[in-house]
Amino acid sequence: MRTTARLLASTVLAAATIGIGAPLATAEDYASLEVFPSTAVAGTFITVSITVCGHQGLGIGDARSLGAGEFQLLPGTHNGVAIGQFTVPANTQPGTYVIGVRCKNGRQATGEVVVRHHGRPSGHVDTGVGGSVGPDTTQIAAGVAVLAAAAVGGTLLLRRRASGAQDS
Repeated sequence: MRTTARLLASTVLAAATIGIGAPLATAEDYASLEVFPSTAVAGTFITVSITVCGHQGLGIGDARSLGAGEFQLLPGTHNGVAIGQFTVPANTQPGTYVIGVRCKNGRQATGEVVVRHHGRPSGHVDTGVGGSVGPDTTQIAAGVAVLAAAAVGGTLLLRRRASGAQDS
């Protein structure tokens, strides 16, 4: 009996919690802005798309956070999709930037673009001894000694086999 009462009470509580929150949030209140490509370098052409601007698909985009200014949203080729485009300025520093959109119907959305460093590597690459460090005479002498020992050992082995002294 107690188990049934607890089960009913928890079910009623869960239904009440879901029922209270349902009218407060609808799918139309939450809009995501699709940013392509979402990771870029300076000079990249960025395209944003959104579906909450309605059939007219008009609005204004804001990319001032990365120095690109505002851009227009216009109806795309698909019904109900608005598209806008801008270019990441050449002087944009690496980092994550928020892009905002405000549709003519009052809806808003935000998205992010990550700007990475773009440039050629320069300077010394720390990869070990290689050619980046001056010659070490001790290491050179040790290498020569190892090679000489191998050459002498190989020569003796070949002479021993050739003379027929394979008693061991």
